[in-house]
Amino acid sequence: MINYKHLHYFHAVASLGTVARAAEQLHVTAQAISMQLQVLEDQLGEALFQKKGRVLELTEAGKTVLRYAEQIFDLGNELEQAVRRGGFTEPETLRVGITDVIAKTMAFRLLQPAREAGLAMRLICKEGRFDDLVVELAAHRLDLVIADQGLPTGGAVRGHTRLLGSSTLTVMGHPELCEAWPGDFPQRLAGAPVLLPGQDAAVHSQLNSWFETHALRPIIVGEFDDGALLKSFACAGTGFMVAPTVLADVVHEEDGLVAIGTIDAIVEHFYAVSVERREHHPAVRRILNNAGSVF
Repeated sequence: MINYKHLHYFHAVASLGTVARAAEQLHVTAQAISMQLQVLEDQLGEALFQKKGRVLELTEAGKTVLRYAEQIFDLGNELEQAVRRGGFTEPETLRVGITDVIAKTMAFRLLQPAREAGLAMRLICKEGRFDDLVVELAAHRLDLVIADQGLPTGGAVRGHTRLLGSSTLTVMGHPELCEAWPGDFPQRLAGAPVLLPGQDAAVHSQLNSWFETHALRPIIVGEFDDGALLKSFACAGTGFMVAPTVLADVVHEEDGLVAIGTIDAIVEHFYAVSVERREHHPAVRRILNNAGSVF
């Protein structure tokens, strides 16, 4: 009989492209995964993968198995959520992945509605890169991912992307830095030190294009995947940074950074990504229903 472990290993390889990557992600040996895949192929009587270069691609039979596996995982996750919300003494639990580039204040505001259940609610947060968190989501180790991008069309992982809200960007800096680089915005950024979010951030390339369009050519003194670390350097006066305009007042009050101008041409989007067909989890519903109040 086909079992859940067979499908779990198969899904990991289909998502990551190689047995080695799947083994690393699942913390098992590559041999164990290869053996389970062989058992699954023998049971189905079909080859599920074909070698293409260094990666494994799904055969037509493999694509069909992947579709069914995802539906099975969806139902399994719904079953787990249904049991978790039953009449038991265990607290309601929400497991959320947050991409590194999301401002911590933004993440807090978006997640705060999940805490409406008070002490009966347990919130488990994990930070990381978008691709890594999506793998965790597909394996049902996360209920939700909050990111600045959605799932790509036609990607290996099937799921649902919902826009939570959007914001323009505001350029902010330490008061002494602002005094050292006076003038009108955005020309005052010409040759100025700037801190950029890492290349995984959706706005990274847009900021570079905006600088080029205005012939500013600032000095990029740092790029950071971790938004909190980027802000720490900005608070030390190392360079100017951008923050969602909806958070500019909060950043000023909490960190003392001063806004010098708004980039209306760039809009940062914030998404909730899940694999459930319907949002049964009450905490997820609270997040989705209240997101509009954040923006």
